Amino acid sequence: MRKEGRGHFTAALASAEFRAMWLAEALSQIGDQLARVALALLVFGRTNSALLTALTYALTFLPSLLGGLLLSGLGDRFPRRTVIVVTDVLRGCLAAAMAIPGLPLTVLWCLVGVLTLAGSPFKAAQMALLPDVLPEGRYQAGLGLRQVTMQTAQLAGFGLGGLLVTAIGPSWALLLNGGTFFVSALLVITGVHARPASRRDRASSGGEANVVRGRDPRIAIPFAVNCLLGLIVVPEGLAAPYAHEAGASVVMVGVLMMADPVGSVFGGWWAGRSSPPPTTRSAIVPMALAGLPLAGCAVTPGYVWPIVWWGLSGALATIALIRGQTVIVAVVPDARRATVLGRLNACLYTTQGIALVAAGAVADQLGPRGAVAASGALTTVLAIGAALVWRETRPEKRAAGGEARSAGPDRSVLTIAHDDSSPGSTRDGHPGAGA
Repeated sequence: MRKEGRGHFTAALASAEFRAMWLAEALSQIGDQLARVALALLVFGRTNSALLTALTYALTFLPSLLGGLLLSGLGDRFPRRTVIVVTDVLRGCLAAAMAIPGLPLTVLWCLVGVLTLAGSPFKAAQMALLPDVLPEGRYQAGLGLRQVTMQTAQLAGFGLGGLLVTAIGPSWALLLNGGTFFVSALLVITGVHARPASRRDRASSGGEANVVRGRDPRIAIPFAVNCLLGLIVVPEGLAAPYAHEAGASVVMVGVLMMADPVGSVFGGWWAGRSSPPPTTRSAIVPMALAGLPLAGCAVTPGYVWPIVWWGLSGALATIALIRGQTVIVAVVPDARRATVLGRLNACLYTTQGIALVAAGAVADQLGPRGAVAASGALTTVLAIGAALVWRETRPEKRAAGGEARSAGPDRSVLTIAHDDSSPGSTRDGHPGAGA
């Protein structure tokens, strides 16, 4: 594996194609956050209903599950740059339509749902294209930079969204959001090279199907570890009752909610700057550690230390997320890359929703602090369980196909070598798979 440029954001930014994709995604992310603020204010201003406002906000997330399961494969059937551009243009038109004054709420909700649905093939195609854009030594650095940028854009979008919407009005803010999609499409058209559809290059095999269906432990374990992120976001959902229980002011609710995203920024920076060879253990260990700070909330009352714990947990979980995705990228065949990426994204949304609902029920019994501590402890236990499962399945995979290569005589982990002979490599020797 080449080492030049490994772990440095500047090395990832040296790729003109990556810069175009990076800027396009950051622009879309800021626009999305602005639109969520604008929609919330628009619907609440027209209906004065908290329920309808919450429903509108939920529609900016919920269709992602359906889209991830049903539409992510478009990035494998068609050229990925084409999928990115078409979905961006479609979302730009839908966002602009939402700015029409006096639009009935039912029509507005339909537009929001379809726009969110279209985001799934966009995300799958974009992440599937990323390993082709970045050489293997720069891929993890690129993921880290993306995470830092997206979390920063989310914070900036929410922080400045209220001021901007107040200044220009919800309709103009929605129109501005539509413009960000068109600019994003233009950046991708002008900055990213055209490539053929992946399925034209290689046919699907039974082994590839097993990978996509999660039957291959090489992908199943990192996939499961990444989905544990749903437990890590529990504190965000319980920030308001947690602050109330701790006797904190309303301002501290926002500070508590920002702790995990801020930690995620540092985690993305660390993962991008220090990128070890992609191994299953390099993903499991930080995820297991990410649960411990949350569990520590059980013995640290108040809200000062929990801010630190939540930020530390977010940083470790982000490191695990990036490293786990790097492992998956090295295993999944190129012809299935977008499908697996989309399903991973859908599972992340699903586990987060389930975890938040379950945590709310637990908080009614144990209190918010107990629920947060329980989510952390469960994260660590499940991550350790995944490690034990991996230790049992790895020797079988080595004996069956010789595809899992030991990282050393004392390391029971999977190390993927990025070369032309690996199962998921492309013709140019770059990682040929992703998730």
